[in-house]
Amino acid sequence: MTKVLVLYYSRSGNTRKLAQQLARGIESQGVEAVLRTVPELPSYTDGKTPAHSASDPFVTRQDLLDCDGLALGSPVRFGNMAAPLKHFIDSTSAEWLSGALIDKPAAVFGAGSMLHGGQETTLLTMTVPLLHHGMILVGVPHSESALHTTQGGGSPYGASSVSDAQTPLLADEKKIANALGQRLASLARTLNPTSS
Repeated sequence: MTKVLVLYYSRSGNTRKLAQQLARGIESQGVEAVLRTVPELPSYTDGKTPAHSASDPFVTRQDLLDCDGLALGSPVRFGNMAAPLKHFIDSTSAEWLSGALIDKPAAVFGAGSMLHGGQETTLLTMTVPLLHHGMILVGVPHSESALHTTQGGGSPYGASSVSDAQTPLLADEKKIANALGQRLASLARTLNPTSS
């Protein structure tokens, strides 16, 4: 069966909410969504917040090798991906050297707590290592009607949300994430027909 790895880091749970919406879109296309996260970095915790509150398992190298597509998600950290996710990505030199991710489709998603807080630059900077891996980037086309009506997150670069830890995703943010998951799954199946 075709598999799409949904790899994210989430401190407050907002990025995880988006990951779950992408997974719903992926699975609606008959493709398996494999939800994974990364561990905290010791220097990244404040000693008050639990180091890992998500229920999804930590990513392994095998998850990267087994996937037919990848969705990469992070909270907004000054316009960049969060350090724990970047730390994992920086450790994928062996997969880069072997070409393990070449020609696999990839999409990005992110969550921030304020409008104009750096969501789009976070999405764009997350694409750079994916391009180095030879992946094929998947965005959200303007044919997705929620892009025209959203009062929160979402852009052609990927799914995003604007909310705090207590605020649920907006309907349009859910639609955009779901649509991105559907598109990523469809392309993963098309580009990797032997996995279907």
